[in-house]
Amino acid sequence: MSNLENKIEAIDTNINSLLKGQKFFIDYFQREYRWENKQMVQLIEDLTYTFLKAYSDNDEREEVENYQNYYLGPIVLSQKKGKLSIIDGQQRITSIILFLMFLNHLQKNSDSKVSIDELIYAEKFGKKSFTLSDEARDECLDALYNNGEYTLKGSDDETVKNMVERYFDIPNAFPEEITIEKLPYFIDWLIEKVVIVKITAHSDENAYTIFETMNDRGLNLTPTEMLKGYVLSKIKDKDKRIKLNDLWKKHIRMLNDYKKNEDIPFFQAWFRGKYADSIREGKAGAEDKDYELIGSRLHQWFKDNHESKFDIKTPDDFYNFFNDRFPFYVEVYLMMKERMLVFDEEIPHLSYINNWGIADSLQDPLLLSSLDDKDDNELIYKKLDYVAHFIETFTVRRSVNFRRFSHASIKYTMFRRTLLIRNNDLRALTSNLKEEINDMEENWDGIYKFRLHGQNKRFVKHLLSRISSFVDNGLGNKDKNYLSYFNPKGKPYEIEHIWADKFEEHRDEFDQLDIFQEWRNNIGALLLLRSGTNQSYKDASYEIKLQHYIKTNNFAKSLNELFYKNNPNAKEFIDKFGFQSHSHFKKEDIKDREGLIKRICEDIWNTSYFDN
Repeated sequence: MSNLENKIEAIDTNINSLLKGQKFFIDYFQREYRWENKQMVQLIEDLTYTFLKAYSDNDEREEVENYQNYYLGPIVLSQKKGKLSIIDGQQRITSIILFLMFLNHLQKNSDSKVSIDELIYAEKFGKKSFTLSDEARDECLDALYNNGEYTLKGSDDETVKNMVERYFDIPNAFPEEITIEKLPYFIDWLIEKVVIVKITAHSDENAYTIFETMNDRGLNLTPTEMLKGYVLSKIKDKDKRIKLNDLWKKHIRMLNDYKKNEDIPFFQAWFRGKYADSIREGKAGAEDKDYELIGSRLHQWFKDNHESKFDIKTPDDFYNFFNDRFPFYVEVYLMMKERMLVFDEEIPHLSYINNWGIADSLQDPLLLSSLDDKDDNELIYKKLDYVAHFIETFTVRRSVNFRRFSHASIKYTMFRRTLLIRNNDLRALTSNLKEEINDMEENWDGIYKFRLHGQNKRFVKHLLSRISSFVDNGLGNKDKNYLSYFNPKGKPYEIEHIWADKFEEHRDEFDQLDIFQEWRNNIGALLLLRSGTNQSYKDASYEIKLQHYIKTNNFAKSLNELFYKNNPNAKEFIDKFGFQSHSHFKKEDIKDREGLIKRICEDIWNTSYFDN
């Protein structure tokens, strides 16, 4: 091996220096991009939180240079013959590039636009070459960069699917506090103050050795291991210590069998939901409180607070608390997580909020807060379902009114609600949740202005899935549930525009293309249809589509007059919501469907649900 091949360089750099004018290739062994919603949301929350902690309304832009740095972690590169391959770090780099694309769209109308195009791609001889080079990604990246959206194809691989999903996670995680005026400050901070250690080897052998060394964490104690060590050290009885150690290992294994490193978010959710009393003030320079300290220094926070917040003082207290309560909350937490992935009629709203909820760091504590280890299964299910119903009502009502619910924008109000329902019995819980919903500023009138756009497809699919399954169930089809639409086995459902994208056919009602597009994307002009069915006649006229709709789901069928002849026993349901057929589909027909959807939404997310 030559001297150059033996060379290893490590330098700290920022995003601007790392990405500008560079082209990274992805090593074959780690080609897939696998970040989930949790990782992307956590990254956005960490970055924006660190920025907002330093920002002051009176600051000039040049003062950003003195803001606190954020350490993103190391990346490992292999450089051979002028080519840079990513050995470790492509998940973070891909996510940062997606974030930069989002910010670029967000600042489109800003008078103080920050030049970040060169961090996303380089242009040579009129051809774009993205910073992260992978042929399978280029079409998707090009669409996201230019249009802010990409329609998935059946041939797209796991990486492309995850990139699209993570891109659409960003708007909901990005806080409303970073306004268009603050945006250039934030972008400056992001590209200049976010620090990465770039480790470059000049041979694959050395690069892989570094990678393996960095990922060998066998000697590092996790926060839960340090917590266990402290708890066991306080128990003087040897037999009790051994028994608790065995119980601890068993339940930590259960958590990590569900998902790697799930023990940490479990303890954070449990302690925040049941014992945290304070949260950091939303102003620059404010000190971290219970909520933040549980997230960053879990074991130390417990050491500092077990007497005052847990009433744990004696060796027996330590043993009894973890022997009695720890297994209960682990098992409930795992049940809760598992039921989110299926549709369970006993706890249906867990499935809903798994697809359209709030950040796990807020949602999980709220779900656990009202529970008591003396609750039986029936009561546990009711409490979880009621809290999940509240969460979904909150997110849907905000979404139809184009209000975000990023972690930063709602964490104070959600923490307040965690305190409000903590240890509630069923009567107090339902009363409090009803009052919180009734006090919401956002109402269902937002339906009349709500429409599909590039960054809310996931929510629109959630909303239409809820409506479609509600109509099916109301008409007696109990075999169809929410997941039958949102995440079905077999062909997926896609959003169907009732109007084909043919402006010229609607000139009797529209003079401008953009106004036509707004109406075409209105919620009253949208349905869900199976993939393939949608593609086969998406450009057809409404009159032709109408003949196909009668063969699909009930919400689509309701446009056709034959639907009413074929459902004589469903008159009560049809009359209740004011369903009607539409032989033609004009602006007035869209308004009628808006009213229908509003009435359905008011029923689905009614506070009378808490009376069940």
